[in-house]
Amino acid sequence: MRILQISSASSFGGGERYAVDLSNSLTTRGHELFAAVRPQSPLINYLQIPGANIKTLPLRNAFDAPSAQALARVVKENQIDVVHAHMARDYSLAAYATRSNPTAKFFVTRHVLFSLNRLHRHTLGKAAKVIAVSNAVAQQLRSQQLVPEEKIAVVPNGIDVDRYRRALQNFDRKCFLESKQLPADSLLVGSIGELRILKRHDDFIRVAALVAQEVPNTHFVIAGVDTSPNEEYRRQLQGLVAEVGLSDRVHFLGWLDDADHLLCALDAFVSTSETESFGLSIAEAMATGTPVVATRTEGAQEVVEDEATGLLVPIGDVDQIAAALIRLLKDRELRMQLGARAAKVVQERFSLDRMVDEIERLYQG
Repeated sequence: MRILQISSASSFGGGERYAVDLSNSLTTRGHELFAAVRPQSPLINYLQIPGANIKTLPLRNAFDAPSAQALARVVKENQIDVVHAHMARDYSLAAYATRSNPTAKFFVTRHVLFSLNRLHRHTLGKAAKVIAVSNAVAQQLRSQQLVPEEKIAVVPNGIDVDRYRRALQNFDRKCFLESKQLPADSLLVGSIGELRILKRHDDFIRVAALVAQEVPNTHFVIAGVDTSPNEEYRRQLQGLVAEVGLSDRVHFLGWLDDADHLLCALDAFVSTSETESFGLSIAEAMATGTPVVATRTEGAQEVVEDEATGLLVPIGDVDQIAAALIRLLKDRELRMQLGARAAKVVQERFSLDRMVDEIERLYQG
């Protein structure tokens, strides 16, 4: 098949990882992939498809008529069979491109739990399928009654488990930590994800202050880019770190190309989010056998089984999050047990191959 993936993303998060992994996997299966992205898109560096097949367009918003017309030309000139959009503002542009080329099928993946505008009812009605990355996302779609039930397909997110298996092979923790200027002889707790208010990194820092009192040899890392204007949010978080007296124990690492190695180095991964549609970083941590403490978001509850593959805690309850983390850090056997079971579950239920199999079947259906 000839497949066009569309994403106007300007930063690289879980949805963008999904689009890249899906595109690259479909390419290895013999399909011809095309991508429509913005000129400075972060996806460009990760897509393993011919440069000529990457089309850069403004993709400004849902009413960007010139971009919609340009997409329609891309679909027609390249005889595209499948058009797949990943962001809400791209849905109407993709729908227009397929309406102008009726032999192309139109697909949407819904990556988040935020409500859609009622104007999307008409757009999504044109889709062959609206793919939800979790049951929670599917339920959100149903609650808005914007998409006919028969058009909703739940395909849980998948991660490249082989990537994390390779990362673990011959991993030198001491060398890695020295490269990041982190102490090699301490326990290491981390959180990976964009610096956004919804991720509640301030809770993570308050948890760190409590844990540091009980487990003094613990250091904490926060990895991820700040997309707020002038990195205001990161400065607020750094101010909170200073306020709780942990400036020498909490480390901001920014964007990491080798985040898989950081996960291998962690003794525990913590997600303090107030909402997660799936919890991709949680599953990635689990794939490396790193034990997880996660708040009971909609998505995390679909990935983590409490006391079996991780520990689930109430959203916003700093004391309970800290207590769960202290318990983990003081019990190496528990960390090993949870991590081993988690890695097995990810392999069985959340592999990238399984996800691509299911989406490929939807394309062909």
